[in-house]
Amino acid sequence: MRKPDRRPAGKVQAEADPPGTPARRAALKLLDAVLRQGLPLEAALGAANGLPNPSDRGLARAIASEVLRRLPDLDALIDETTDRVLPDDAKARFALRIALVQALVLGTPPHAAIATALPLVDGGPRRLVHGVFGTLMRSGATLPEPPHLLPEVAERWSKAWGEEAAEKARASFSERPPLDLTLADPSTTQEWAEKLGAKSLMPGHLRLDNADVTSLPGFEEGAWWVQDISASLPARLIGPGEGTAFDLCAAPGGKTLQLAAAGWRVTAVEMATKRLGRLSENLARMNLSAGLVEADVMQWQPDTSVDAVLLDAPCSATGIFRRHPDVLHRVRPRAIGELAEMQAAMLARAAQWVKPGGRLIYAVCSLEPQEGEEIASTFAAPGFAIDPVRPDELPDGLTPNDQGFLRILPGSLAQVGGCDGFFIARWRRDS
Repeated sequence: MRKPDRRPAGKVQAEADPPGTPARRAALKLLDAVLRQGLPLEAALGAANGLPNPSDRGLARAIASEVLRRLPDLDALIDETTDRVLPDDAKARFALRIALVQALVLGTPPHAAIATALPLVDGGPRRLVHGVFGTLMRSGATLPEPPHLLPEVAERWSKAWGEEAAEKARASFSERPPLDLTLADPSTTQEWAEKLGAKSLMPGHLRLDNADVTSLPGFEEGAWWVQDISASLPARLIGPGEGTAFDLCAAPGGKTLQLAAAGWRVTAVEMATKRLGRLSENLARMNLSAGLVEADVMQWQPDTSVDAVLLDAPCSATGIFRRHPDVLHRVRPRAIGELAEMQAAMLARAAQWVKPGGRLIYAVCSLEPQEGEEIASTFAAPGFAIDPVRPDELPDGLTPNDQGFLRILPGSLAQVGGCDGFFIARWRRDS
């Protein structure tokens, strides 16, 4: 009589799984964290950090990112092939998403894609998963290019900006964003453009195809830092100066670096300890200095007012959906409304700290008008007047609206690689 196998179940599973399965299990955990728990993908990456092989960690992230980017189209293929619609949170659906995105997008051989996905079902309907996948492979299934936006997102953006803008958002979804650099010294733009083989959209900016950042010339000596051109504009619109400035909600820190490099005596306020630590490291690499304060803007009270205040407010971040497709799955209308209320309160508080004659900037990397136009249009702190953004302060292709605010929509700068969605408003305090 054969003796039962008394080894731990986990060990038996690990030995039974085909090579590469741990990366797929990590991808499943990442997707669960985003789609069921509502966590940002970046915050969930600990699920992949346990993998010993860096290539496996990268694969887990790539699988999860592509599933999130193409979720409506993956689910459409699955639903066309099953007799009954699988629940959204069914393991079979998750396993099929992971297998299909590998075979149809990432170039994984179909036999490897399904072999490493089947263990994810964990005792569930493996035959169903195998059958659906096989049917789709035999039929020559493909995914549309560009991917479709989530229906609720497409509807929301069509209503806010028009169907053409929503289609441009969809078109940009499958394009790999370029790598933008901000130079510490804008006068060296031409020099660094030649060294790096980059193009420049305005002084102090460089644009490259994606590259290994830390291996590029200029990284170690602190000649530049990574920053999307849209994200660089709020600090640019304060301009150079020798006065004092607050950078509120400062992480990841690009704007603090800009202000310090432009001559401002800047205080960066950020409530996240870890992110403030990274900002400190970046300042050291750039050989720049700034005061660092770990605090919640809504609780912090400075001792004095300053010449410029930059509020890059916490927002839905839907404007960075090209790089972070998870934002479209996590953000709901209720959350957008709550974030907008918080931004309005922060903006009113920040206005109290601006000296007469000083400037106030409000910015969000959001494509939701509630978080941009509606906040700016209702801002009414005494003594403040709109300081209209001028076309000559912007790269060619971006234009302020009639109120003097800057709204960057999907498709902006598309001819040169595009940019993140943003909203920026500027005021001057007269008294």
